[in-house]
Formats: sequence, C-alpha cells, structure tokens
Amino acid sequence: MANFLDVLFGGLFSAAILFLVAAGLQVVFGVQKIFNLACGSFYALGAYVGVSTVNWALGAGLPRPLFVVALVAGGLALGVIGPLVERLLSTVYERDEAFQLLLTFALVLMLEDVTRLIWGTAPYSTGGLYLIYGQVQILGANVPVYNLLVIGASILIAVALGLLLTRTRFGRIVRATADDRDMAEALGVDMRRVYLQVFTLGTVLGTLGGALVIPSTTAISEMGIDLIVQAFAVVVIGGLGSMRGALVGALVVGVLRAVAIATQPEVEMLLIYLIVIGVLVLRPRGLFGRAAA
Repeated sequence: MANFLDVLFGGLFSAAILFLVAAGLQVVFGVQKIFNLACGSFYALGAYVGVSTVNWALGAGLPRPLFVVALVAGGLALGVIGPLVERLLSTVYERDEAFQLLLTFALVLMLEDVTRLIWGTAPYSTGGLYLIYGQVQILGANVPVYNLLVIGASILIAVALGLLLTRTRFGRIVRATADDRDMAEALGVDMRRVYLQVFTLGTVLGTLGGALVIPSTTAISEMGIDLIVQAFAVVVIGGLGSMRGALVGALVVGVLRAVAIATQPEVEMLLIYLIVIGVLVLRPRGLFGRAAA
C-alpha cells in the first residue's frame, strides 16, 4: 500500500506541473488557434529562472522555508516575455497552420540557445531544498510536503482559471472570441488586446510550471523538448482547446508515467504513445474536445 501511494503521489505531482503547462497551451489554442510548441521553452526558462531566483534569495538572506515564494515570483515575472513572443506570432495569425508550427518550433530552438548562452550547458539544481519542508506519512507512505504544496497550488489555479473563464467579463470575451472571432470583432472586441492577454496568461502558466518543478529535478537546456512531447500527449488525450481535457489528460499522463517508471521503466513513453494512439483511433477530437476543434 505504501509503495502504491508513493507512486500515486509522484504521479499527481507530475500531473500538477504538466497541467499548468498544458492549460497554457489549451487557452492559447482555444482563442488563437495556434498550437504553441514554444510552451516547452517557457517551461525550461521558468526552471532556469527559478534556480537563479532561489540562489539569489538565499544569498540575500531570505529564510530557506520561503524559497518557494522566490520560485513563484521568478516564474510569474518571466511572463513578461509573453507579449514579446505574441507580437512575433501575430505575423502568422492569418497564414497557414504550417507557418505557425514552423515559427513556434523555431522559437523552441532559439530559446534553447538562449538558455545555453545565459546559463551554459551544465545542469542546474536547487540542491537539498526539495525536502526542506519535510515529509508527512500518509497510510505508511512518506510524501514530501513540497509535492503536496504544488498539487494544492495546481488545484487552486485550476479553480481560478475556471472562475476566470466562466464568471468574469474577460472570460466571456475569451469564450466569445474562441467561438466566433468574426462576430466578437464585429461587436467591438479588441482582438489584438485579447490575443495579447491570452498569450501572456498561457506564458505565465508555462513559466510557473517550470519554476515549481525545479526543486525536484535538474534544469537542462533540453528539458523543454521533453515537455513538448508530454504536453502533446495531454492535449490529444484531453482534446484541443478544452481546459477540462488538460486536467484529465495531465492526470492520465502523469500517473501512467509514474506507474511505468516504478514497474517497467523501459516502456514509460511507449505506454503514453499507446494511449494517444488509442484516443486518436476511438475519439480523434479527444475526450473533451469539441467536434469543431
């Protein structure tokens, strides 16, 4: 039982991080109809900035238990790159999807080189800060408190996103734009402003995910590419443009990967691809994707 819970909570932690990135990908696709491959690069940049922010905070004398505040601050602050990237993407909004994919993939390669230029090629980590909050026993399983904090934060963000998109004026505008861009524009919606806000929101979610994951892993320049593969699996399983699909897809991918790593590590990614293939065959639009998507 303890081993099962260890694997389960490890999978939930991975799912919590993956949801943040996939949610950013989904909200951008839902409104702008762009499959933003650069979400993986935002995640990697968030990880590197998270390490640098924590090291700076510790050097400045910030109490070690508050390092998570530095992580969150670094991840949120990095969202300023969102408007810059969005202005670049605006040049291909009206062009074929192939141009959009090529441009976002080019951004992946360029941002990967940026991380190497700034931080070099050596791995970065936060050392032993991962366990600074200690562990708690849940039915015999030792679960790091930090994992629970991230899982809880992800749940709160999911609820906040749901409220933002369903209970606010901004959310109504976003949903109207996603449903019928031409009609929304005819009614006076400033599309440029909406696109800028939505893309910045997606960027912040990606950079925050990278910042929060770094205490449990090592920052390397290639980590963004690995994340893109997982995010692609999430959106295929959940359905493009569906926030609920992002949550369910992240849970499926995160937990299955944790189970595979604990039992048969050599089939970790194979298992995910088999699930993706099965969804594409049985329900091509994903579990919660709309037929129009």
